[in-house]
Order: sequence, then C-alpha cells, then structure tokens
Amino acid sequence: MSTPISTAPGLPWIDGPAVRSALSPCAAVDALEAALAAGLDPEADAPRTRVATAAGQLLQMPSTRGTEVGTKLLTLTPDNPERGLPVIQGVYVLFGAPGSPGQAPRAVLDGVELTGLRTSAVSALGVRLLADASPRHLVVFGTGVQAWEHALTFQDVFGLERVSVVGRDAGRAAALAARSEAELGVTASAAGPEAVAEADVVVTCTAATAPLFDGTLVPEHATVVAMGSHTTDARETDDALARRATVAVESRDSAAREAGDVTLAVASGALAGIEDTVTLAELVAGTARRREGAPALFVTTGMPWQDLVVASAVAREVLG
Repeated sequence: MSTPISTAPGLPWIDGPAVRSALSPCAAVDALEAALAAGLDPEADAPRTRVATAAGQLLQMPSTRGTEVGTKLLTLTPDNPERGLPVIQGVYVLFGAPGSPGQAPRAVLDGVELTGLRTSAVSALGVRLLADASPRHLVVFGTGVQAWEHALTFQDVFGLERVSVVGRDAGRAAALAARSEAELGVTASAAGPEAVAEADVVVTCTAATAPLFDGTLVPEHATVVAMGSHTTDARETDDALARRATVAVESRDSAAREAGDVTLAVASGALAGIEDTVTLAELVAGTARRREGAPALFVTTGMPWQDLVVASAVAREVLG
C-alpha cells in the first residue's frame, strides 16, 4: 500500500496508488450498498455546483453522513490535452473522523482516482441490484478512461468472460479490447452497436448527445447502464429502451436535474413521469424490483454521497 504523504502537520495526502490499494472495486460496491442499507437517503443529498472559469469549469460536490463531511473539488479544462495534461483534475477533502463531532480536516485524497473508482462502482451496484444473473458479456460504448474503469470493475465484481468495445475510433476500440484481454483475462474485441443484441450488460461511457443503439435489440435479461450524459438535453439511450425497461436512478431529484436519458424519455412520453422510475435505495430496501420479462436501464449521473462513502472507506483502510 502506498504511504500517505503529509500535506500539512496532521493532514495526510492519500495519493492515487494509495486509494487503489486501499479499496478494491468490489469493496467499493459493498460500501455503497451498505450505506444505502443503513438508511442513507440520496434524495437529501446536496446538488453539485458548477462555476465557469477562464479555462473551463470548477465543480464542487459536498455531502455529509453522520459525523463525516466531505467535498470533491474538480476542474474541467477542455484544452488540457493540448498541454499534455488531463481534462479533469482535483482533490477530495474529508472532514471528521467516525464518532468525532469536531469536524476537523481528516485527509485529502486524489480526486481523479477516487472518481474513477466510485463511478464504476456505482454502475456495478446498479447492475448487482437489477441483473437477473451475474453478467458474463459486457458491451461497452466508449474508449476512454471510464470505459476501461468499467471493464476493470465489472471483471472484479462479476467475473466477466467477454468484452465487446464499441467506439467511433476503430483503432482505440481495438486497443481497449487488446488491453482487456491482456489485463483482465477475458475474450475481447472491437464491435458495432448491434453487439447489444448478445449482451448481458451494456455500459455507455460517452459524450454522445443522441442514442447510441437501437433499444429494441437489447435482450430481456440484459441490464443497460447509461452514465455518460450529465445534462437534461443529452442522452445515450432511446425511447424504445425506456418504454421496455425497468428504469432505475440514483435519486429522482438528481435524475430530474441532470439525467437526459430520463427527462427526454419523460418529455416524449416513453416514461409516464419521474415517478415511473425506481431508485437504488428502494432496490436495496426491497420495496422495488425489476419487472420480469423486460430489460433494465440504470441511469447514473454521479452524486456527492457516493464520493463521501468511498472516500471514508478508503480513509478507514489507510488511516485506521
């Protein structure tokens, strides 16, 4: 395990390798599910805020749970690849030790690695709660960081056998497939959108603003995770899928605010309304379940409580 580096007297810095060493993807999924089972209410979570900057945006994602408080601070800088820098950079600041009411700063974590871990873990939790059986064939749309993170996490959680990569750039799709074979020990290949017809689970990790595939092709047993859209005017899935599927969200409030895959389906009439969705908390509590004989669609935009839960779990492992 990487040793935290002190940034100030008494305040440790938990770097990316330490975040990854402290918590496996499967453990992150377990932590999220346990938080919901313990009564965490995502509907009460604070919304993320965005501030326009000279070079892009500053995002803040604050949350609180018991005596623990935290916020993620990220910058989004679209021109950074030209400088050889990542588009997203940031930190997570964690306050308050469990059982301590003083709210003193506890640690600063690598925000990018934390985001990669928790984003794919949330998707995997949705699949765990919705899937008819443990999926073996993953079809992933996208060839970037999140596409790889999802393949990595889904292999750790479910034990995949096959990965199909769908991307606009054939070379990048082939490269991600080759990496998946080499590092995950699965059969993998580049594919077209029609690959969803043979999928157990589909994950869309793109910046698309319009549907990526024909929702009528998705098998009845399959689960689709739409995680790339974060605005109400963009979507990765179509009305055909929304009409057929049990649609699950992290919270109805956040979905109405940020999830185009839901709001555009409601606007078209494919969904009767936001109340036509089920939530992760309801699935964990057993008060909602997937409809039989139909696919499931989990729409996730990311919420602050998820970062807090995973950051707290990391801090407990690293700091005790």
